[in-house]
Amino acid sequence: MQVFPVQVSPVQLSPVQVPVQGEPAQVSLLINGDATGARDGLTFKRHSPLDGSIASLAPAASVQDAVAAVQAASAAFPSWSATGPGERRQLLMRAAEAIQARAQSFADIMALETGASAGWARFNVQLAVSVLLEAAALTTQVSGEVIPSDVPGNLALAVRQPAGVVLGIAAWNAPVILAVRAIATPLACGNTVVLKGSGLCPATHGLVMHTLQAVGFPRGVLNFITNAPADAATVVEAMVAHPSVRRVSFMGSTQVGRRIASACANHLKPVVLELGGKAPFVVLDDADLDAAARAAVFGAFANSGQTCMATERIIVDRTVADAFVQKLADRAAGLPLGDPREAAVALGAVVDMNAVKLCNALIDDALAQGGRLVAGGKSNTTLMPATLIDHVTPSMRLYREEAFGPVTGIVRVSGVEEAVACANDNEYGLASAVFGRDVGRAIAVARRIESGICHVNGATVHDEAQMPFGGMKESGMGRFGGKAGIDAFTDLRWLTVQTTPRDYAF
Repeated sequence: MQVFPVQVSPVQLSPVQVPVQGEPAQVSLLINGDATGARDGLTFKRHSPLDGSIASLAPAASVQDAVAAVQAASAAFPSWSATGPGERRQLLMRAAEAIQARAQSFADIMALETGASAGWARFNVQLAVSVLLEAAALTTQVSGEVIPSDVPGNLALAVRQPAGVVLGIAAWNAPVILAVRAIATPLACGNTVVLKGSGLCPATHGLVMHTLQAVGFPRGVLNFITNAPADAATVVEAMVAHPSVRRVSFMGSTQVGRRIASACANHLKPVVLELGGKAPFVVLDDADLDAAARAAVFGAFANSGQTCMATERIIVDRTVADAFVQKLADRAAGLPLGDPREAAVALGAVVDMNAVKLCNALIDDALAQGGRLVAGGKSNTTLMPATLIDHVTPSMRLYREEAFGPVTGIVRVSGVEEAVACANDNEYGLASAVFGRDVGRAIAVARRIESGICHVNGATVHDEAQMPFGGMKESGMGRFGGKAGIDAFTDLRWLTVQTTPRDYAF
């Protein structure tokens, strides 16, 4: 992406400029309630993965811009943290209504910036609305407890209070969900926020933040930064290092997550990380094969496989493998692929040609080592078909590497022990699934799989606002969602009141 100067006065920028046909979306920062450009006037371009046109033009924020956003959030914190839960609830509920009202705008911008299908955009809006409503409900759930003390007359309390400024760094692949998830629970708990938008969908993330600002949040409570990709590390480091930032959340790749975690460790900042995945989908010998095939295809190819929960490894018992693979192949072959701006499709574009190159390389490697192509295949454009490769073995890259695209491997195993060993034979541990008619046995298998999330007789792609969402191993640490989010974005303090005279040693 090219960075170049433009002469634009901040007051000329509209908070949300939804693109018209053939024109890029115009993005602005949000600092202390004001829509503004970068102070040095620099911008960067995001090109559409569908046709290479300029999808959006966004400010290339400097370190000074980023620090200004943190300072605005810090200045707003004392007042916002003292705001009652009822007022915070009402604002979050209005925010949910506002996001819902802009559903079509989100669909249009997501198609332009990331090639997403209309169905994926609808899911994003629906879940983002749920996240905001759940956050609204949490405003009165920030609670503590009375702890018995051995000191006579001592009232001991465990009290939760807002942490301060929360820096959220959101990924592009589920842009409405991830932007809202980064800020909703922190806001509900009384924190102020800075969202660093993705360079791959700055207009989508900008639309989220400016839509929320318009419902009446006080100045400085919400802040939004975009930066040129080359400046990401410097901008993020400056914000993490700022003493007012008390929590950081990041959703994205494990590679970048490690760098974020390292920066947070250097400054002793707690961090919540939701990172990569290689979700196993285990099909036991007694599974309902039709139900399993429906769930596996949905999990593998929702948003063209570009989700952290995507089914990337289908592990099937040999006794049912032939029948199951045929069902998978038939369903995958029937998924419509195309430009989501022109027709209703199941698969739109992958995010860029780098994703295409990776998927093609994984396909080539698997086929060269004896894998059998049963659906789809390579592509020379960002419109990649749903691809399934059978007889995948541990020596193949597809067995271990996260494809993050519409390419899924099928591994045949003999019995439960091999299935569990295969499911756990990976560095990731976010989502997983187990299918079997004997639910007790399936639950026993699920409990042995090393993942933060496991669905019995359900797809790996399953998200609800109130659930503790997160992974283990190299899929991250901490949890978003429900009361787990309260724990993540508040400080737990010990407060005592001595109600009677106390004897001391001297």
